[in-house]
Amino acid sequence: MQSTPFGIASQHVSRVGSAMLLEFALPLILAVIMFSLGLGLRPAHFWRIAAEPRAFAIGAFNQLIVVPAAAFAIATLFALPAELALGVMILAGCPGGVLSNSASRYAGGNVPLSISLTAVISLVAAISLPILVALSARHFLGTDAPAINVTALSVQIFLLTAVPVGLGMALTRLTPQFVARAAPRISQIAFWLFLLMILGALIENWSAFASNFWTLGPALIVLNAALLGFGLVSGRLAGLNPKDITTIAIESGTQNGSLGITVGLLVLGASAGLPDTALPAVVYSITAWFLTMPFVLWRRGPAGQTAAAV
Repeated sequence: MQSTPFGIASQHVSRVGSAMLLEFALPLILAVIMFSLGLGLRPAHFWRIAAEPRAFAIGAFNQLIVVPAAAFAIATLFALPAELALGVMILAGCPGGVLSNSASRYAGGNVPLSISLTAVISLVAAISLPILVALSARHFLGTDAPAINVTALSVQIFLLTAVPVGLGMALTRLTPQFVARAAPRISQIAFWLFLLMILGALIENWSAFASNFWTLGPALIVLNAALLGFGLVSGRLAGLNPKDITTIAIESGTQNGSLGITVGLLVLGASAGLPDTALPAVVYSITAWFLTMPFVLWRRGPAGQTAAAV
């Protein structure tokens, strides 16, 4: 049965509408998530850098240097297709997020350290992430790499991450009592919006997700395991206390999937649905639970406390 001109036009309108929804909804959801993160921030969290310089330095080094290096190694060893490899590098350039802060809390880690790392690396990512994206695109895509305006991408990331965080901090300072009552509800809304974003991305791009899951899934699980393990080892070698070690491991092994999806969308656009550069962050938002949650339960339980004390 041949498609009628009306049917072709309807499909085109549907694709355009879907693309517009992705390009508007995903950045908005990311901004809400980052705003909710800002509600938990106080100036004292930034001063903790001076109080805990060694723990912060190790966490920052892991996130800014070790995570991208490990992601590059995994993308190369697993011979991922070029755009998927670029998406893995985008994900690796993202800081921790609400998930890492919650995981540190439930695992009995150092929550202020986790929040400090997330906040500072989120600011640094406005500069480091676009540079990493441009270099990775040139390496993996070669002559097919899209033209990436590092400055423009930096401004976009800054507006979507640092500005909402700053607004959340400002609201906390101006109306602390209101924020104390509203913050838990806003955090829940941010969490459900994130799940909605993942669900929407899966439904809209199911065929691409299904065809790439068994390519991306093992690579991302290995990456997650390697980074959690490296975080543990680096923390122990530095002589940190058990709470700090737990937090360093989680911050090293947990990236902000919502930011990864949004940046992947910004790089290639959504004219044909969610691009391949965003798929690794979508898959990661699912596979990260396979190891992160057992890790959290291990560190929280008696076995984890015994291992931490050794």
